[in-house]
Amino acid sequence: MATAPPRIAAIGDEAQPLCMLDDFAPDPGALRDFAAAAAFEAALHHYPGVRAALPEGYFAARLPAIAAAVAQAFGRSGPVEVIDASFSIVCTPAEALSMPQRLPHVDAFTPDRIALVHYLSADHDGTAFFRHRSTGFETVDEARRDLYFRQLDTELRYAGPPAPGYVAGDTVQFECIHVAEARFNRALLYRSSNLHSGAISPGAALPANPRDGRLTVTAFLSVGA
Repeated sequence: MATAPPRIAAIGDEAQPLCMLDDFAPDPGALRDFAAAAAFEAALHHYPGVRAALPEGYFAARLPAIAAAVAQAFGRSGPVEVIDASFSIVCTPAEALSMPQRLPHVDAFTPDRIALVHYLSADHDGTAFFRHRSTGFETVDEARRDLYFRQLDTELRYAGPPAPGYVAGDTVQFECIHVAEARFNRALLYRSSNLHSGAISPGAALPANPRDGRLTVTAFLSVGA
């Protein structure tokens, strides 16, 4: 099955591109089977769950579709480099989240960096995007970085940290501007500088089992201009 043509939405006041690719993998069932036998370990970099290595050929067949979609959505047509990629499952209980895990985040600050999320489970939440209320920022690049983190730090010191839990819709500091729906074998592409979070519903069951949990592929790409 061929990947469906990209669908590109412009989200928020900044009209940031969000690219959706349905039917992304030719055999998503085989990917689930591979994940079911994989060795998952606790994730690094504040990811609230576990990760495992992808099959060696995951990107080989997908890079042409990714490159074409990135060129169309983000205007970047240079070489695509995979910085990091893995199977990922959100499974940390809401009450066990660290403070950074309770907030929207960005993954990188430079214009070459593109994030990919490939959903490999049904009936699980998608990905939410946010605006920081006091600055109005929906993305945080190098030019905004210092101001954003100074302002957020001040807000959290005076108002206190958010209660334990995943970001679910609007908060005191953030407004949810878009939720991308998770569909089996759908991939999202968006700038890594977008403020975002997994759209994890309150009370959601978060099993670590690849068969039952919120199984995705998460990848961080660098794409030349």
